Amino acid sequence: MKTNIVIWWVIAGFFLISAAAYTVWSLLDPFHGSVEWIGTITLLFTSFMAGLIGFFVTVVHRGQKGVELPEDRLDVGIDDADPEIGHFAPWSWWPLVLAAAPAVGVLALATAHFLIPLALALLAIGLVGWVYEYYRGNFAR
Repeated sequence: MKTNIVIWWVIAGFFLISAAAYTVWSLLDPFHGSVEWIGTITLLFTSFMAGLIGFFVTVVHRGQKGVELPEDRLDVGIDDADPEIGHFAPWSWWPLVLAAAPAVGVLALATAHFLIPLALALLAIGLVGWVYEYYRGNFAR
């Protein structure tokens, strides 16, 4: 975690220095002669976002009381960082139905608005089917 903190703060510093160098370079340009605001603000915001992530990771590390993660130790195995996150059905087709719903919805917004009810119906059918997948059929519990 300490390595991640250092990396994010180095990235934030790099983009801050890049913003300053970009601003000076645009001021020294003989054809333009003024600050080029788009690039300067973009680099400043990039530095701000990297600093925000660095700050977040720092606060999380302090909240964990400095406990090292398994990824930071050299004496752990690959499986030590893998928590049990739940049961997933590898044979389920319902995620495809759920993926089709926003695809049809975006297509409806772009071209044919009469497809919006079809997208909503696909979304409802996909959600109900995925939630109740283990309540009926061959895999009922």
